[in-house]
Amino acid sequence: MIIGFHVILSAYGFWLPNDSRGSWSDFVGAWELFRFGRATKTAERRSLAAKPHDVQARVQAKHALRYRSVRFNGQQARAVGRGFAGFVKRSGLNVWACSILPEHTHLVIGGHRYRIEQIANLLKGAATRQLVTEGIHPFGALRQKFGRLPQTWARGLWKVFLGTPADVRRAVRYVGDNPAKESLPQQRWSFVAPFDAQRMGL
Repeated sequence: MIIGFHVILSAYGFWLPNDSRGSWSDFVGAWELFRFGRATKTAERRSLAAKPHDVQARVQAKHALRYRSVRFNGQQARAVGRGFAGFVKRSGLNVWACSILPEHTHLVIGGHRYRIEQIANLLKGAATRQLVTEGIHPFGALRQKFGRLPQTWARGLWKVFLGTPADVRRAVRYVGDNPAKESLPQQRWSFVAPFDAQRMGL
């Protein structure tokens, strides 16, 4: 039985589809990146961030992106959180942990009537709309030049299925500890509720 998910949503440019450590992408959609290799899709459930790899090759590939990689500042991260909050309220989604970092976001999410892939897309869409509404979209200055805003988020998501209360609690601790790993303060979001296994009958 699946009771929840640990999800990572990447900002544009954070984790490339052909990263040598593996990725969750089936294809490389941009020619500028394709010359650095095909997609490296993996089914690995643990984090691959510490896996040895050619850092210089990764940096060169990032420089080949059409736009600069997105790094949310504090104001933008708070707007992303407000976007998430609106979707959570509308959908009734259970969110047990969330850390919005400069280049990626961790969430621990309960099971829902929507598939987790759909939830990820809806969360990203809600966050993007909030950034636009507040006039702080990372690529806002490019709208006039290109007629549209480039994507703030990378395609897809990284997900781990959580099948027991112990799995959920472990993921919640991991997500809660993430800001400190990047020398950021602890985060508290209004849309995050405590995980209560007893109330769920688990």
